[in-house]
Amino acid sequence: MPRILLTAAGSYGDVAPYTGVGARLREAGHQVTLATHDSYAPLVRAAGLEFRRLPADPRRPGVTGQRRNTGPRALLRTAADFLRELGNGLVDAAGQDADLLLFSTTTAPLGHHLAEALRLPSLDLPLVPGAPTGDFAPVVGGVRSLGRPGNRAAGRLSLRVLDRLHADAARDLRARLGLPPATARTVRRRTEAAGRPVLHGFSEVLLPRPADWPAHLEVVGNWWPWHAPGERLPPVVEDFLAAGPPPVFVGFGSMAAGDGERLGALAASALRRAGLRGVLQSGWADLTVPEHPDLLTVGALPHALLFPRMSAVVHHCGAGTAAAGLRAGVPTVPVPVTADQPFWAARLAALGVATAPLPFRDLSSDHASARLADALARATTPARREHATAAARRLAAEDGAGAVAEAVGRLSA
Repeated sequence: MPRILLTAAGSYGDVAPYTGVGARLREAGHQVTLATHDSYAPLVRAAGLEFRRLPADPRRPGVTGQRRNTGPRALLRTAADFLRELGNGLVDAAGQDADLLLFSTTTAPLGHHLAEALRLPSLDLPLVPGAPTGDFAPVVGGVRSLGRPGNRAAGRLSLRVLDRLHADAARDLRARLGLPPATARTVRRRTEAAGRPVLHGFSEVLLPRPADWPAHLEVVGNWWPWHAPGERLPPVVEDFLAAGPPPVFVGFGSMAAGDGERLGALAASALRRAGLRGVLQSGWADLTVPEHPDLLTVGALPHALLFPRMSAVVHHCGAGTAAAGLRAGVPTVPVPVTADQPFWAARLAALGVATAPLPFRDLSSDHASARLADALARATTPARREHATAAARRLAAEDGAGAVAEAVGRLSA
């Protein structure tokens, strides 16, 4: 069996799904190492995987959507510095003991240089669609269709922007690896021309595979964060759930750092207006609420255990959280912040399992509490719940991690 190095970087949602992939590969008999940031080491080791460190702080402004009043140029500079650190970390993590490299959405553009230098086979495992298509505009940059030719042109432009962002990191990485000079764009186009399989970890229940994609671009279904089979919610959560009707989950994941007190007060006000109980996840925003019998603040908990116990979920619509709500069969109130979140929010609404998106920027308006309360009322109707339950049944038939295990088996044969 090959020794597999799986690399992932970024926020929790960028990393956690790969623990499920790694665990499935380990069950198939592979020796799996997951290289990621120090903060995820306990999660990696709990899944039975070897941990290796990747540098750079994913909570740095500009890396995972955190703005903190920073200008666009500074954000790009910060992201470029993050990528330089990441490239060096990938080299250190790879060492000489890997037989197969698996790359996440974030690590693939730099990982391709590493695979070239080490002459190792690799497999890309992105969480979001990145290849140009006429079906929709690039997932980062809005939800408005530009028409089929316009969507494809915008998709090609987005790849060139990505190439430019990686330019310095790619140059430094190739020099360290002793590779001949080549631009990020050149290496990307070589990789595309090779036609190697690319397995996308999202569900066609939420986003059908584009009809104009080449055959090697596959959509295999979601990968779920690993959690122990016998794991239970903490007693304080179970007690809260038993004390009344199913509450609403509110959380913004890795978004809105430092805005927790205001957001907590807003969520509490909206829940009271709607006559609903709430479970608020602190997240990077450090969401906090005054003590109240109908409100509970929690830390990190597996969505797979918590979401099915909710009446609805309010969140930023990162790819993983959007999928987790769909899997649980509960309606969503999407509050997208940035990047690909408006795209997934619109997809959930189009599927009928979510209300119309309420952009995060609108939560600062004078009427934000009333608007959120109204969205909660619409989300918790029986009809919305029926749509969500039907979508969850379709999603349950997929086995995304199993598809990765099959692909790895073919590469190892």
